[in-house]
Amino acid sequence: MPNDGPVVALAGGVGGAKLAYGLYQLLGDRLTVVVNTGDDFEHWGLTICPDLDTVTYNLAGINNLEQGWGLADESYRALEQVTRYGGESWFRLGDRDLGTHLVRTQTLKSGATLTEVTFRLKTEVGIRASILPMSDQPVRTLVHTDEGVLAFQDYFVRRRCEPRLIRLEFAGIGAARPSPAVMSALNDAAAVVLCPSNPYLSLDPILHLPGMADKLRGLHAPVVAVSPIVGGLALKGPAAKIMAELGVEVSPVAVARHLTGQIRLDGFVLDQTDAASASDVAALQGVTPLVTDTIMGDHASKMRLAQNVLQFAAALAQTTAAA
Repeated sequence: MPNDGPVVALAGGVGGAKLAYGLYQLLGDRLTVVVNTGDDFEHWGLTICPDLDTVTYNLAGINNLEQGWGLADESYRALEQVTRYGGESWFRLGDRDLGTHLVRTQTLKSGATLTEVTFRLKTEVGIRASILPMSDQPVRTLVHTDEGVLAFQDYFVRRRCEPRLIRLEFAGIGAARPSPAVMSALNDAAAVVLCPSNPYLSLDPILHLPGMADKLRGLHAPVVAVSPIVGGLALKGPAAKIMAELGVEVSPVAVARHLTGQIRLDGFVLDQTDAASASDVAALQGVTPLVTDTIMGDHASKMRLAQNVLQFAAALAQTTAAA
């Protein structure tokens, strides 16, 4: 592992949360997960933070494994009653999940920052790692489609990603900044891992924060990314559809190229299915490829990939130190 030092992971939703879980099992309190908040929105008068909650529930081991999001053993009595009253029911909030949003909203209204609220929530469910929102200022992902501009959750959940994507906008990004806690974690990091999250919807909001790309480029710690594309498909979510609609080849190489256009990337992990693409990744300036099994279907596979990523980062750090 990277000098037995702290590791920072950048993550979005389900795919990112799986690797974050594996990293947490190995690193414990040496892990910091910086989470996309571009998906956050207001619903039923509550502040909903889907990616933060997905990461929190996964690390706490209380998530719904079948869905990949939400809580295990969830009920939906409140949603049933809202539906009976004719209220909005397109976004399925479970009863216990509702408790998270109630406490978050109440605490934010009392004057706490999102970082402070997230610390409280993750601590109460027994997580030793740090979970940080990417910023305490609101950033909202807007999807420009052939049917007009849609708020992210309207596009992702209500419309099931059916409209054709034209471009993405991160409203508020110019006024937002990485939180002091995020910058401090990066200062101390022995390695940075970009989890296999959607590069456009989940990682770009983090990387586009003013100062974030420069910070990552200036780190001495190795920066490693894991491809969310395997065999021309996204294992979870609309990444492949979005890439195709943007006119981008649906491949690990395209993901690596997209990331290297923004930050310094030292290592890129791709699945053994895409082993033939390793040479194309290696052709990107400064990027070393690692081919391994990246499919995370159970506890053991999450642990295995996390171990491989950490060993890869440690090897890259040693190579850099010896140069």
